[in-house]
Amino acid sequence: MPFLEHMLDQIARHGMLDLTIKAEGDLEIDAHHTVEDLGITFGQALNQALDKTGIRRYGHAYVPLDEALSRVVIDFSGRPGLEYHADFARAVVGGFDIDLFREFFQGFVNHAFVTLHIDNIRGRNAHHQIETIFKAFGRAVRMAVEFDPRSAGVIPSTKGSL
Repeated sequence: MPFLEHMLDQIARHGMLDLTIKAEGDLEIDAHHTVEDLGITFGQALNQALDKTGIRRYGHAYVPLDEALSRVVIDFSGRPGLEYHADFARAVVGGFDIDLFREFFQGFVNHAFVTLHIDNIRGRNAHHQIETIFKAFGRAVRMAVEFDPRSAGVIPSTKGSL
């Protein structure tokens, strides 16, 4: 799935994450389960790897690409939630069904235990629209998981847990 690989590369590059993925799936049927499983696995990996003590917790990014603009906001709250608002210019890009990106992000939030808001604000080119979402997602994650020296040793929650 070359277009999905291109988008996952955007997460790694803009999120400053070391990301190596090897996936096998039932692609002879369709890409749905494989894409969903990638989101689930990425969410699990991030949740397990992240020490939430001293992180910023919240992250956001606006990313433009030519005529397209997207905003992504994330909260490492411990509560899964997805708001996904994108009306794409077409349904398939590079042979890839772009409805599956919602499945990727739903799997991610359910297993990373984050609240995630994704808004494609504008765009006429579906490739550009999707790319701005993935770049903004990477940058928002990067911001949220950064160490905040003012919060060293502290869970950024009045409840004391995330």
